Amino acid sequence: MANQATGVPRARLPLGDDGDVARAVGRARMAFDLRAAEDRAALLEALIAGIEARHEDFAQAISREMGAPIDFARAKQVDAALSHLRVIRAAMDQAAAQVPEPLAPHAVRYEPLGVAALITPWNWPLNQAALKVGAALAAGCTMVLKPSELSPESGAMLAEVADDAGLRDILTVLQGDGQTGAALVGAEGVDVVSFTGSTAAGRQVAASAGAMLRPVLLELGGKSANILFDDCALPLAVQQGMAHCVRNSGQSCNAASRMLVHAAIYDQVVELAVAEAGGYVFNAPATAGGHLGPLVSATQFDRVQRCIAEAIEDGARLVAGGLGTDMAGPFCPRVTVFADVTPEMRLFHEEVFGPVLAISRFADEAEAVRLANDSAYGLAGYIQTADRERAARVAGGLQVGMVQINGTSRAPGAPFGGRKASGFGREAGLWGIRAFQAVKSISGV
Repeated sequence: MANQATGVPRARLPLGDDGDVARAVGRARMAFDLRAAEDRAALLEALIAGIEARHEDFAQAISREMGAPIDFARAKQVDAALSHLRVIRAAMDQAAAQVPEPLAPHAVRYEPLGVAALITPWNWPLNQAALKVGAALAAGCTMVLKPSELSPESGAMLAEVADDAGLRDILTVLQGDGQTGAALVGAEGVDVVSFTGSTAAGRQVAASAGAMLRPVLLELGGKSANILFDDCALPLAVQQGMAHCVRNSGQSCNAASRMLVHAAIYDQVVELAVAEAGGYVFNAPATAGGHLGPLVSATQFDRVQRCIAEAIEDGARLVAGGLGTDMAGPFCPRVTVFADVTPEMRLFHEEVFGPVLAISRFADEAEAVRLANDSAYGLAGYIQTADRERAARVAGGLQVGMVQINGTSRAPGAPFGGRKASGFGREAGLWGIRAFQAVKSISGV
């Protein structure tokens, strides 16, 4: 692991092998098979209390391991994880009220699938772990969690909190790399797999789980379009759109990285985007007040540089940022904006996972929807317009799992997930709990 403020390695990571995986799954299997009717709500509440008690420790760990500015790590990384867990706790009551569901004389029960293999990414390390662990626990499963090898410290801290909360063997945290994750997905005794990560890795996970007919939930990449119509509230729409693109230094699967703009306001939007890009400040992770932190690794920094170079080569018009570093520290790219990006260019389709915005022009509503859907991905869509009927039409036409209109955030517990190469299945709230449960139909109750 490297310290993101300096780029200097700071610790060695133990990599779990096949034997470690088998033992972890075995403990989870035994814990599931021997489970009494323990109070899962009380366990979840104890887990929430444990994270709350170590809130600052988690924030500092996330800041160190992935470079998030400390303010962002506190308010967005840790607070968001706690919010997810609280929403899941509330959803448990709703889930219990629906078991069984009388269909006179039929009943439907939701039962835990068993042992859940959970694999989480580095970009939202505690947030993604909370979504999976909270939902699986609420559903009645036992779990083996493998955090990313790039963000293991917060995962180890979660293991300590879980043990103190009474979740020993119900939740086992196993450190390792991609090979460890592959072994976990294919391990005997696993009943369900939940994976968040790249689309390429997701395909491998789906193939492995599919060979054993194991249910799998995949939350993968994205290249989400943000559509600005000529009646939208400028400059607010550009300000919010830029923030959706570069938040977490652009390292979010649902980043609004394609801005599709009506021709009547196109030039104005480009000018506003350039001004917004110039206002972002990179800070060292431990420094309060910075907007953006470094990318997670040299590999990720190099990837962003490659995507910028390819966009220039393909003829996109560079209007802000570009190649090179922000000079705030290692792995800090420049906030970059390209205009006149067309579907023939790689930047229009490829997920950059960095603070790079691609702006494209459209002539009418039909072309806006066509351009938005011209993507292998289908995670999120963003619409900016004062016309409610148009907003509803366009939202219905987008081939995505989530749509946000005029900057409106998702409601707590709203389903999170996508379509196409962005994966399948849903997380958060009741939707997340049901992903770890089997449906049983009972006649003659």
